[in-house]
Amino acid sequence: MVIQEIKNFSLSQIADSGQCFRMNRVENGAYRIIAFEKYLEARELGNGKFEFSCSADDFRDIWTDYFDLTTDYGMLKARIPQSDAFLCAAVSYGGGMRILQQDPWEITVSFIISQRKSIPAIKTAVETLCTNFGKKVSEGAVQYYTFPSAERIAALSCSDIGCCSLGYRDKYVTAAALQAVSGLIDYSALRNTDEASAKAVLKSQYGIGEKVANCILLFGLHHTNAFPEDTWIKRIIDSEYGGEFPKSRYDGYLGIIQQYMFYYGRSKEYKTAAPLNGSHCQRE
Repeated sequence: MVIQEIKNFSLSQIADSGQCFRMNRVENGAYRIIAFEKYLEARELGNGKFEFSCSADDFRDIWTDYFDLTTDYGMLKARIPQSDAFLCAAVSYGGGMRILQQDPWEITVSFIISQRKSIPAIKTAVETLCTNFGKKVSEGAVQYYTFPSAERIAALSCSDIGCCSLGYRDKYVTAAALQAVSGLIDYSALRNTDEASAKAVLKSQYGIGEKVANCILLFGLHHTNAFPEDTWIKRIIDSEYGGEFPKSRYDGYLGIIQQYMFYYGRSKEYKTAAPLNGSHCQRE
């Protein structure tokens, strides 16, 4: 068991931010996280302290990077100008947000699956994929399934994974597995290359467009300048920024800013408020 004091960190905000699909609240108020074939329960203790059900070695070697605990999010938030009322409200509302450093293979499949699906539906599809094709692991009273490897999925046909209700996405998932196994997608290389080159490689793959490529870059390869734009983000940019967001102002960590925007933009608090930056555009 590890207890850490962490600033700018909220398990509930991260879990509800649409970037991960195997982080869920359990009955005792903790969050159950399955990543890198490991199981973790994390719980807020109050006063900025958190408890993690792992060894000190695993916390240092796995979970510190996973939760991006070495990045100073306070410094990033301090760079937002007070004149931007929307972003100031967004970081105040979602100030515990972190960009998780997740397994890029899992993120690739998860965001291929995400196309035209709600977050609950994505979670269900991912868990079904894991239950049917992942490895079953037992740790005392805890049982869970790992995310299936690219090699495991590459050995399957589209009809094999039809039980996961992926629809037209099944062929994209099997294609991605074959590309990963063959080396056409080398995630280690993509993590260490520049964002534009990495995005070009991802978009050249079957079933991966602009938005999914940016999600893989941000949530799987930790290219923190990637800026996924879905209908929520586009609506915010139209409503609050007259259709043009000042991306150059946040060069280097644009993806983190995007996540604050996304989390706040979907909230009841924002939906019931007037546009904060004075735009006359209407929003739903």
